[in-house]
Amino acid sequence: MSSRNERDSSTQQTASDWEEGNAVQVPQPPKGGDRFKWLGPSFLWMLSAAGSGELLFTPRIAALYGYSLLWALLAAVILKWFINGEVGRFTVCTGATILEGFKQLPGPKNWSIWLILLPQAVVAVSTVAGLSGAAATALVLVTGGTNQLWTVIIIAVTAAIVLFGQYNVVEKISSYVGIARTIAVVTAAIFVFPSFRQLANGIVPQIPQNVQYEEILPWLGFMLAGAAGLMWYSYWVEARGYGAASVEGRQRINPKQLNREEKKKLQGWMGLTLISNTLAVVGALLAALSFLILGGELLRPQGLVPRENQVAETLGRLLGDIWGPFGFWFMIAIVFITFCSTVLSVEDGFGRMFADGTQILLQGFGVRGRWTQEKFLQRFYIIVLLVALPIAVYLFFGQPVGLLQTAGAIEAAHIPIVTGLTLYLNHRMLPKELQPSKFILGGTVLAGLFFAVFAVIYLLQLLGFIGASSSSG
Repeated sequence: MSSRNERDSSTQQTASDWEEGNAVQVPQPPKGGDRFKWLGPSFLWMLSAAGSGELLFTPRIAALYGYSLLWALLAAVILKWFINGEVGRFTVCTGATILEGFKQLPGPKNWSIWLILLPQAVVAVSTVAGLSGAAATALVLVTGGTNQLWTVIIIAVTAAIVLFGQYNVVEKISSYVGIARTIAVVTAAIFVFPSFRQLANGIVPQIPQNVQYEEILPWLGFMLAGAAGLMWYSYWVEARGYGAASVEGRQRINPKQLNREEKKKLQGWMGLTLISNTLAVVGALLAALSFLILGGELLRPQGLVPRENQVAETLGRLLGDIWGPFGFWFMIAIVFITFCSTVLSVEDGFGRMFADGTQILLQGFGVRGRWTQEKFLQRFYIIVLLVALPIAVYLFFGQPVGLLQTAGAIEAAHIPIVTGLTLYLNHRMLPKELQPSKFILGGTVLAGLFFAVFAVIYLLQLLGFIGASSSSG
């Protein structure tokens, strides 16, 4: 990870205060086969919501609504490709994290940091508790014991891996799990593949009767990555050393000061980001479509919906109904490993983001010393926000699906905010040569509007202004 041990003490820093770029030497972007060694950040991004968006909520949606919302799945995955590319663009071109960028936005001091961190604190606790509780349902089937006991153990063990293993371990685990899971579920989906006519009908935008947006919004929010996962990509890109993030001895770079040759190198790094993001989107889309097919063909006809403490048992039917006992237990293993690897990504991403944001906020109040040291803050947040609080919340509520629905709804509602802030930041901070094309800009704006519409409809339904919703467990 690039060195950022000491931040600028200025509390009113603007874009013009960033490092002059005329002496910066940006490393050459990798070429050919070497590019495959740089795909880790996108695999982490893809895995950061795999346990909820793909493995949990997609079979639930298929069991409840069949293929009628296939169009929404395709839209959510493709549109997040645009948003993630813009988040990555900022870090590649400046070497700074996205929260460091939001700090530069005009207005009251650090207003955008508060806007990001406060809702995400709820998301962090609910997501870790919900994912760990869902993983525990698999261990209970294998070893016995209680969901509460295994949930506590899973939260503690995954946090220890992140604390002591850090980025490289998380990246490798997430990459291997993502590849293995995708191959398994795609293969299974081929065995039960529906008619193309059924799938084609789902591509036409439609809203099922009596639709419950408390199911739809978390699904769309977590699909591929939520608002937090989109921002974490900035940290993983920085940790991997993409573009300006790999410039030695520089905290951040003002890309407007770079000469033509250095800007061209950054354009090469952006090309790598494009390839990396595209591969992650394709992998996520294959997995999501496969889970939709398995849920539609195997769960829906039997009226089965993954619910609370029966999550693993119900999901086990996705392969068990095809390959018998071997398929059932193989799927249980996938459930456990996927949920746990997602917890790893979540703890790593939230630990980095909250440490970064807290540094910015505390330095804005003139605080110095231990509480502005990144490593200390990262460990503090992992132990308190991502271990102690999720354990307490799960032991009190004990409903993993409900917790993830709460987190997913906040994530989806937060996506338009992150999108708008990122677009304005890139417009303000980057030179014309490094700004997005009109196509990318238009796609990113459309993405923000897409999630904003679903969030507004969900709120109106929640308040009773449109068809009353009822919980489906």
